[in-house]
Amino acid sequence: MSQHDIRSAKRPDFDPPMADIANYVADYQIKSQEAYDTARYMLLDSLGCAMLAMKFPECVKHLGPLVPGATLAGGARVPGTSWELDPVQAAYNIGVQVRWLDFNDTWLAAEWGHPSDNLGAILAVADYVSRKNIREGGKSLTIKDVLTAAIKAHEIQGCYALKNSFNRVGMDHVILVRLASTAVTTQMLGGGKAEIVNAISHSWIDNGALRTYRHAPNAGPRKSWAAGDACRRAVTHALNAVKGCVGYPSALTAKTWGFYDVAFKGKAFEFERPFGSYVMENILFKISFPAEFHAQTAVECAMKLHAQVAGKLDKIERIEIETQEAGVRIIDKTGPLANYADRDHCIQYMVAVPLIFGRLTADDYSDAIAADSRIDALRAKMTVKENPQFTKDYFDPEKRYIGNSLQVVFTDGSKTDKVSIDYPIGHRKRRAEGIPVLLEKFRQALGGHLPAHRVEQILAACADPAHLDAMPVTELMELVAL
Repeated sequence: MSQHDIRSAKRPDFDPPMADIANYVADYQIKSQEAYDTARYMLLDSLGCAMLAMKFPECVKHLGPLVPGATLAGGARVPGTSWELDPVQAAYNIGVQVRWLDFNDTWLAAEWGHPSDNLGAILAVADYVSRKNIREGGKSLTIKDVLTAAIKAHEIQGCYALKNSFNRVGMDHVILVRLASTAVTTQMLGGGKAEIVNAISHSWIDNGALRTYRHAPNAGPRKSWAAGDACRRAVTHALNAVKGCVGYPSALTAKTWGFYDVAFKGKAFEFERPFGSYVMENILFKISFPAEFHAQTAVECAMKLHAQVAGKLDKIERIEIETQEAGVRIIDKTGPLANYADRDHCIQYMVAVPLIFGRLTADDYSDAIAADSRIDALRAKMTVKENPQFTKDYFDPEKRYIGNSLQVVFTDGSKTDKVSIDYPIGHRKRRAEGIPVLLEKFRQALGGHLPAHRVEQILAACADPAHLDAMPVTELMELVAL
């Protein structure tokens, strides 16, 4: 994949994929009202996820400075806490909060991921820059600025994911969080095209984290802080770039030493479409269930069948699940499940709980609930197989479905109807149904962690889109802090 003679020390031009990102971030004007409207809901939903995560000690222990006492007065605030931190560590904190419960938005294609993970970096840098500007006599960035950065970060991560499968070479999808966050936060810190492309080159040179922590037999809670780690690294690259650190123009294509040869089996990246606002417009929200997204419709199917089977659990002979190829590869899991991270990436567990209890919440992944012997008894009766039509619709750019079906067969030969759902409530085709549920999720999440008067202030501030867009970032971050 070399652009030039490996013996030559002459610097080549920057690899086109890196230059394209820099041009997009620096020059492209977002004109889609749908993208901005969706981004606004994404912001609220992500803040709600951050508040929900504060109920979990395993999450909270990651928050604050990396080294005790290393706070930064006037730095970036961390929602739901009193921490003020440097923007690098704040990006880690916010990224951990948003991602912890596997309840924020999702993008599924050749690669999977959660583009709102980028808010860890975006909100941290926005608050840091805004407070610094105000101290120096300038102005805060607005929420509209945050939404613009988020739309572009979603687009970068999502467009790379459409045709490029990092999971198939063993790398975790947070490599794209680091890429997107590096690009947009470099601009937020005042960098132009030169600084953006330099920073991007460093992001690729980092290579990628392995997916080890997402799969049996090693599934564990690192998957809940991996995106925060990517945000932290992204802000580091952005800060270095605006200081003048040089970039590496053939970071992708350099023979032997570039990303393509080292990590991508010599293949160049492929792209389905140019950068615009497609990803934000089509993003998938996790509204009802904190569950790996390939199982969202399977959980909905199980909820529909709960009333028919809850009283007959001991009479079930088998449970047949059909899913997409990606679902089979990621979350079809048998045997003992070691922890909550194992359970929320097991389609059998995520189906068993709603069949038994008629619900699936974050608490249902706890050791206490998992100890109910009925869950593993049902898991043992489940079969999981690919439905080729679900896989086809999953990759169709006009559909982006995430289909699952479920049927329960009893020992007397009777069976339930086969329940099939092509796309979950968080899909673009169900926005009218989903947004009121998303807003209720947001309201309840705030109410579970913040004082009632503060919740009312936040809800009032968010009720008028134009008012929210014009709001200084510092004001919103003050409202969501303790």
